[in-house]
Amino acid sequence: MNILIINGPNLNLLGVREKSIYGSENFESYFASLQESFPDIEFTYYQSNIEGEIINKLHKYGFDYDGIIINAGAYTHTSVAIRDAIAGINTPVIEVHISNTLTREDFRHKSIIGPVCKGCIMGFGLQSYRLAIQSFVN
Repeated sequence: MNILIINGPNLNLLGVREKSIYGSENFESYFASLQESFPDIEFTYYQSNIEGEIINKLHKYGFDYDGIIINAGAYTHTSVAIRDAIAGINTPVIEVHISNTLTREDFRHKSIIGPVCKGCIMGFGLQSYRLAIQSFVN
């Protein structure tokens, strides 16, 4: 099984940025723990602060991989282009968020990408990614 994890803008600052919301662990160390926990899955990880680069990765992997997990960050609420890229690929996509976006600022309550994703997992910290992986395994 091949799973691509895409993190969007500012998620390169996990472990440093707003620790009360996002925690103190950086994603690279968490990603290593995912690889250890799921040795039968081949993971690809990609992070970008640039919308077009995220779209390019969706296009590149969206026809061959078994699953894509995306935390589009702020693009969740603004990017019609990422939404359209997800709608245009065959690979199922699960939207994840570290925080519960519904308990945050009003502008974070609406996901543009959600309607074209298989599902959404939010509010479980970094464990949101693990839950998304488990949904693909099951």
